[in-house]
Amino acid sequence: MQADPLDGTTELVRLVTCGSVDDGKSTLIGRLLYDTKQIFADQLEHVEETSRRRGDGYVNLALLTDGLRAEREQGITIDVAYRAFTTPRRRFQLADAPGHVQYTRNMVTGASTADLAIILVDARHGVVEQTRRHASISALLGIRHLVVAVNKMDLAGYDEARFREVADAVAELGTRLEVPDIAAIPIAALHGDNVAERSGAMPWYDGPTLLEHLESVEIAADRNLEDGRFPVQWVIRPMSAEHPDYRGYAGRVAGGVWRAGDEVVALPSGGRSRVVAVETLDGPLDAAEPQMSVTIRLEDDLDVGRGEMLAHADAPPTVTRRFEATVCWMSDRPLVPGARYAVKHTTRTVRAVVDEVFDRLDLETLEQVRADRLELNDIGTVRLRLSGPLAVDAYRRSRATGAFILIDEATNDTVGAGIVVEATPG
Repeated sequence: MQADPLDGTTELVRLVTCGSVDDGKSTLIGRLLYDTKQIFADQLEHVEETSRRRGDGYVNLALLTDGLRAEREQGITIDVAYRAFTTPRRRFQLADAPGHVQYTRNMVTGASTADLAIILVDARHGVVEQTRRHASISALLGIRHLVVAVNKMDLAGYDEARFREVADAVAELGTRLEVPDIAAIPIAALHGDNVAERSGAMPWYDGPTLLEHLESVEIAADRNLEDGRFPVQWVIRPMSAEHPDYRGYAGRVAGGVWRAGDEVVALPSGGRSRVVAVETLDGPLDAAEPQMSVTIRLEDDLDVGRGEMLAHADAPPTVTRRFEATVCWMSDRPLVPGARYAVKHTTRTVRAVVDEVFDRLDLETLEQVRADRLELNDIGTVRLRLSGPLAVDAYRRSRATGAFILIDEATNDTVGAGIVVEATPG
């Protein structure tokens, strides 16, 4: 018996769509929403009316996601549009990221929590620099599943040879980026070919439709259930007559399975205790897993506040004041040695100095080349020295506790997104 897709019991999959400008991302998302019957009648009427007024000559489903006036006037997506849709098998939360290189920072935002990335490629143009940039960022952010939607096959004459050529380039890209799961699917989003329904125009393709692929990708194994990580967001102390001694640590589970009886260490302070209870507003839980928001109570009255991390004592993260990281730079001002920023890691923020810039990624060759600075949209390796300790993991071990952002304290702008490569203890 299948679960009701509206009752909250179906599996949630977070998606991000990306690709070059005018590759059809917004049209694809509109098509998915339309084909899965997620559009209200009045929304469709509004899109039809707007399409007629613009003289499109067809129902422009891209208007369902291109919500900003500037986007509609320019015909490009400049912000991350979030949408949700359901099927009998899964619930999907989708971030439609901008394609223009100028808005790479928005793509990083949309991809930061995604389980799967849909990268669109125009069948006529094939794999281009922006394809490689978005695939590289997806791999950098630990997205293990990429599907390349080879779009506009109608404009390529539904030619099998052209699709195979693009698919081979996609496979080579996945190998070079060491992406464990990458697939290519030929589609024509404007007409719905191979999106939700199989296309009669491409009888040579016998693989799944895009929606079938999204429904079948195995993501449960991607969660880190081994390394117990719990960044503390808030300390709950009612100080009431009913609960005079209550102290709970609230936050979201970043890794591992948490149960009463677990031996834990609070970092960076180093205090040790044992879990008495894992709770929600509905009462105690037998266990809590990643992404669940809970309150943890300990046996001992430790001096733990926001910004500390509870971790399973048998395999704690590294407490460090220095680490090497891969950074996607998102500021017009270059990142150079000696520059100072704030590092926000889980719920803790410390100041940092850029000790050294080692290299940057050449998006043409996908090789690291020597560099002494990172310019806007560059991806490179740096070493940071911190003003205070952070409890971190290498990103390959824990996506949640291996990621951070860099903030310009003068403007409060997020100027970089990074992942920990290697941390020096101490």
